[in-house]
Amino acid sequence: MFSLQLFRESFSFALNALLQNKLRSTLSLLGITIGIFSIITVFTFIDSLQLSIQKDINNLGSNVVYVQKWPWTFGKDYPWWKYWIRPQPTVSEMQEIQKKCKDADAVAFTFSKRATVEFQNSSVDMVSVNGITEDYNQVVNWVKLADGRYFTPMEFAGGSNVAIIGADVASGLFPNDDPLGKYIKIKGGKALVVGVNKKQGESKISDINMDVSVLMPYNYMRTLFDTHNMWTPRVILVKAREGVSNAQIMNEVEGVLRPIRQLKPAEEDNFALNESSMINNNFGPMFDLIAVIGWVIGGLSILVGGIGIANIMFVSVKERTSLIGIQKSLGAKNYFILSQFIVEAILLCLIGGVIGLLIIYLLIFLIGDSLGMEFILTFSNILLGLAISVLIGLLSGFIPAYTASQLDPVEAIRSTY
Repeated sequence: MFSLQLFRESFSFALNALLQNKLRSTLSLLGITIGIFSIITVFTFIDSLQLSIQKDINNLGSNVVYVQKWPWTFGKDYPWWKYWIRPQPTVSEMQEIQKKCKDADAVAFTFSKRATVEFQNSSVDMVSVNGITEDYNQVVNWVKLADGRYFTPMEFAGGSNVAIIGADVASGLFPNDDPLGKYIKIKGGKALVVGVNKKQGESKISDINMDVSVLMPYNYMRTLFDTHNMWTPRVILVKAREGVSNAQIMNEVEGVLRPIRQLKPAEEDNFALNESSMINNNFGPMFDLIAVIGWVIGGLSILVGGIGIANIMFVSVKERTSLIGIQKSLGAKNYFILSQFIVEAILLCLIGGVIGLLIIYLLIFLIGDSLGMEFILTFSNILLGLAISVLIGLLSGFIPAYTASQLDPVEAIRSTY
């Protein structure tokens, strides 16, 4: 009962202080609101970006090794000229990896080119046309069909003119029609649409955008494009068996490729073995830097807000000095007076913090989708904002509250403020 009474009185005092001094309270709460808004906005951005990047990394596959010409990460001394003259991976190398890598669960090959895709009078430019082999959908998570089916083994082996199109390609070519069963034109050839991918959005970690893409069997794509061009990107994708580490599968792939490429023991690899963990390692320092910037910007606002709250509390103590004297003369203990003003300061800061969180929520609700990334105000960030508000209230309210608790009741009653 005592705690409930204390809370009711403190809340009533805080509410009265806000209503009686609207301008002063608003200006003081503004610092807390801006501070919480700044800090939690930064952490919301970081969490949302990490979630988006992690989604893209999951699509890449955490246990998948990418055999490519270029590495995904570079050191200080970047020998680009060495990478430039490297040969591209080939289908025959993929087939050798399939035969000899016992720790591989699935192996695929992909060859990509940009082209215009047409249907009747409609066209979509700069579409990523990808020739793939049979295990492609087992290695990566980019094939997420909204309609239709995946290619059959016979279609892969025979090089059938079939295609799976991305969501944006489907909407661009068939705005009011069902794409399935229709023939699209690519580079002078025709391909029967047998599947449509789900809308996935643009990747944050690469130039891959499955929404503006077409997948087709590699054996058909090589009839449309020059697959021997050494500058055109080609990738061998190797998925490790369950329980096999990336380091193990990379060693095994390296052991297969070096003899194929006739590399001597002392020679460097003329191929890159990439994995998704490289991307995680690159983004970590960036997220840390953004977080520090957010704390600095938000911390300055909170510091100003905390000083404002302390000022309000000193004024509040001065205004209620005679009331404090009456309370103490009636038997109120020092801790009761101390608690009143600390709770009042905490409530004032909580109001500012809640307003800041509400502004973030409204911004996410109103404009979040238009920014091209899904933003989420997590429960942990809400708790962080409230916890910071409570801490600032406690720190900024303690000295004024302690001053009030130490007042002499007789002198306090005589106060004529």
